[in-house]
Amino acid sequence: MNVQLQINNSTSSGARFVSWAPSPCRIRVTNPSGATGLTVSIKITAKTVAGGGAVVFRQGTTGAFSNSLTLTVPIFGISVPFFIAGKFGSPSVNNQDVTIEAHRGTTLVGSVRIMVRVRKNANTLTPGERSRFVSAMAQLNNQGAGPFADFRDMHTNVSAPQAHGPPAFLPWHRAYLLDLERELQAIDPSVSLPYWRFDQPAPNIFTLDYLGVSNSIGTVQFSPTNPLQFWKTDNILGITRRPFFNTAAAPPGLRTEAQTLALGNLYQSFRSLEGNPHGSAHGSFGGLISSINTAARDPLFFLLHCNVDRLWAKWQRQLGRFDPAQAASYDSNPGNPIGHNLPDTMWPWNGITGGTRPPTAPGGAMAASLCVSAPGPQPRVRDALDYQGFVNSLSRMGFDYDDVRFV
Repeated sequence: MNVQLQINNSTSSGARFVSWAPSPCRIRVTNPSGATGLTVSIKITAKTVAGGGAVVFRQGTTGAFSNSLTLTVPIFGISVPFFIAGKFGSPSVNNQDVTIEAHRGTTLVGSVRIMVRVRKNANTLTPGERSRFVSAMAQLNNQGAGPFADFRDMHTNVSAPQAHGPPAFLPWHRAYLLDLERELQAIDPSVSLPYWRFDQPAPNIFTLDYLGVSNSIGTVQFSPTNPLQFWKTDNILGITRRPFFNTAAAPPGLRTEAQTLALGNLYQSFRSLEGNPHGSAHGSFGGLISSINTAARDPLFFLLHCNVDRLWAKWQRQLGRFDPAQAASYDSNPGNPIGHNLPDTMWPWNGITGGTRPPTAPGGAMAASLCVSAPGPQPRVRDALDYQGFVNSLSRMGFDYDDVRFV
């Protein structure tokens, strides 16, 4: 007997990634030899390598998760649904370090290898995780000739009104980060965006082998083996970054995580984090990252904004602010400009130019995922809120943070 396991309801190897939010899966019998009835009992479990990820299972959309699951499966090819979620606190370190196994009795009748892929603290990545991320970023940039140029062009003074000031600051940047992350995963599917937790010391980030060390005039230096040494944007080789603090410590004057999460119970008050800690983190350096027009030319920008998004995710989890239909989840002021209202599609993914939008729309539609369908090719502001699919499972965007639970 043989069974087929479908992760994220797909047989594609590109769909074999899960996070803390439940992923829909299916199992079906492909070879019924040895069956004595119309159904067969199959037990699903998981094995992991030392230090690797761990998962849990449940049969339906609600209820408790468990370390194993027994399903009754028809022998004539009809698939049976179930759900897999990463076990909180046990993300993967490498691709395919978790094996999902299906047993009939003691006989292994099917298996598939997956990864519990979540966004992690950049300061605590393993050397392998760090190397894969840096390599993928360098390949996306391709010495200035790669698709990264679109992401640089999305974040400029011209586009600033789409992404800064009014309330879609957080939704826009969430979509922006996700688009970049999916492009990185097209290069190396084991990669996810790490975050720079700027309210804590992060001495492992500002090193020659990672995001570089600034010399006395602010030119970022890299080791000879770091592919970021060839980083080029706007036909200019290299990165300028002048820290105004000891990079082995945390920047002074930034709101802590606890202070940020206490900004208020309403999105209208919470979004003031755009000033501090977000703006203060940018301003803790001179150079590219200190200006809206040039910040995205520095790879550190994406780690900084990943932490801003993580803070929003934590605030959402803390207060249950995922539902666009709830007033407290967003600042729906009737005076919001176009691009900042819940039903509005977001530039540049909507391709709209002119008028209140910028004159060009670099990058095209949102990069697709084999794991999820959301937020779609032309995401709306509202599509960015329910990123875990907590309100609507179809809204799940396929990313999670290592320290933000699903439940």
